Amino acid sequence: MHIHFLDPFREGDSPVHSLDPRVKFILVVSFIFTTSLTPTGAWPVYLLLLSLVLSVEVGSGLGIGYVLKRALLALPFVLAAVPLVLTLPGDPLFTFTLGSLTVTITQPGVERFLSIAFKSWISVQAAILLASTTSFPDLLTAMRAVKIPSLLVSIFGLMWRYLFVLADEALRLLRARQARSGQTDRPGLKPGGSLSWRGRVAGGMAGSLFLRAFERSDRIYMAMVARGYDGEVRSTPLPALQPGSKLLLSASLLLFLVLLAAAILFWS
Repeated sequence: MHIHFLDPFREGDSPVHSLDPRVKFILVVSFIFTTSLTPTGAWPVYLLLLSLVLSVEVGSGLGIGYVLKRALLALPFVLAAVPLVLTLPGDPLFTFTLGSLTVTITQPGVERFLSIAFKSWISVQAAILLASTTSFPDLLTAMRAVKIPSLLVSIFGLMWRYLFVLADEALRLLRARQARSGQTDRPGLKPGGSLSWRGRVAGGMAGSLFLRAFERSDRIYMAMVARGYDGEVRSTPLPALQPGSKLLLSASLLLFLVLLAAAILFWS
């Protein structure tokens, strides 16, 4: 059963979609590493990196709004860096009192927090672009091609496939609950019991979901073993990279290296 809302891949005929998955994977990983290693406060380099990823978003046909909306996923994780605003020493921006506690917000802390938030936001956009323009089997093939350990690639592949198994079982449970839930048109009368009763039902459904998904995954694995699965997924050999792909890969890696070197030289 294909559950479309879980799969970020979107069909398209843009140059980004047609680019070799090995090139896309290497470029996105290199972009994320470049962004992560860029020193704090290198705002001109941050803006250049942002302009690069926005240009690719336009060229992919997905649209800037599509990617930016999904990049909000990074916001809850960025909140983990909020304590830096209060703990890093430096020139105070302003101070306020909370009861008996005096809180000081420093300029280095704010700069570090904003840098982390901006870099996380850019990196998530690059990851979304990769997942939205490359099918997951192609991503696994690209990982094998760049010599990522086969065990790690197998874990990625099985985790992705069993995510759909888990979602499928969850939808089955929700349909079964809906089929067994009575409805009434009488005003003021709601189906079901109290809030604690609903909590117990939800907990029972969660336990049942785990057991059913575990049993089904075991059946799937045994079926795979019966068909010769030994931990490695075979695929046809990939063709050699085209000269245009090699040129794009080399030029992009050189650009990332220049941006990182300039950021370290002037803002480190």
